[in-house]
Amino acid sequence: MKKIISVVGARPNFIKIAPVDKAFRKYDKDILHLICHTGQHFDKKMSDVFFDELEMPRPSFYLGINSGSHAEQTARIMIEFEKVLLNEKPDLILVPGDVNSTMACSLVASKMGIPIGHVESGLRSFDREMPEEINRVVTDVLSDLLFVSEESGLRHLKNEGIDEKKVHFVGNVMIDSLIHYMPKIDQSKIIEYLNNTYKDARIEKKKFVLVTFHRPSNVDSEEGLRELTDFLNRLADLRPVVFPIHPRTRQNMDQYGLLSRLHSQIITTDPIGYIDFLALTKNAELVITDSGGIQEETTFLGVQCITVRNNTERPITVKVGTNQLIGTDLEKVQQVAKEVLSGKQKTGVIPELWDGRTADRIAKICFNFSRGIN
Repeated sequence: MKKIISVVGARPNFIKIAPVDKAFRKYDKDILHLICHTGQHFDKKMSDVFFDELEMPRPSFYLGINSGSHAEQTARIMIEFEKVLLNEKPDLILVPGDVNSTMACSLVASKMGIPIGHVESGLRSFDREMPEEINRVVTDVLSDLLFVSEESGLRHLKNEGIDEKKVHFVGNVMIDSLIHYMPKIDQSKIIEYLNNTYKDARIEKKKFVLVTFHRPSNVDSEEGLRELTDFLNRLADLRPVVFPIHPRTRQNMDQYGLLSRLHSQIITTDPIGYIDFLALTKNAELVITDSGGIQEETTFLGVQCITVRNNTERPITVKVGTNQLIGTDLEKVQQVAKEVLSGKQKTGVIPELWDGRTADRIAKICFNFSRGIN
């Protein structure tokens, strides 16, 4: 029996590995699939809840790394993951996404001669100031199986000289999770809960704006956060706003005394679980975000999205989807938001192979790889 270890460390990783774990169960006579949780996201609201909601087995290995600088976190993950590999001697490791856990575990496996599969290969923002971009590039260079979610990934890997025999266009595994849990998403009571909990603001389906901000460029400076607060307050004059606050964003806003300045029509919550958050996404009139994965989910759901970044590693969401890449000028974001809310909306289609069967394709390729079949 072949042994495959999947690495998860942050919220998006769980969403990507959950359907892969389910797909591997079809090969349970030939493949033992284990999960290693590095602990990179250590807040229970950002981590443990996903194992429950996504029906994932509890990790076989928990490294307990928690927070730290990029260098410290990466080094500690490498040290602890090496111990796992020495004991388990897997035939393949799978690393999803672009977080520090992705690159750190790839480096360890590569130096130990253990093959690597990278789920969501080839995405590029071409912004080396983003730590995720470094993680993506390094992981793709080291990987033996590169699972690509959109056409831009194929182009980037070819341009970087990656052997095309290693590259597999499989689609978007995050969409597998979204499709699988759509019945639960539709049954979510999150809107009722928010209306019962926050009496000052009331939201109705397709009549509110959902916002998320967590990137350092948007939330780590006092000046930037004051501009963000003013922007949210102006937005709340147009529609009620739901603002699940990332722990770092909340800490910074609290430090500068900005939480108390928010408009009464802004509902601020702690991070929301996967099912409930997607229910809010599906029912929002508009989503404004600096996240990567949310661009993909809104495109699949046909929900209007404004991305507050100067670049995106997911250009398919702009090319064919409902996403608009506006930049970090909040005055311009406000202008586009007004246009969307007045009816000037972007039409979109679902990208190729975003069909809910990506995990099955990944599992089959891994099974064939383990048997020496190209």
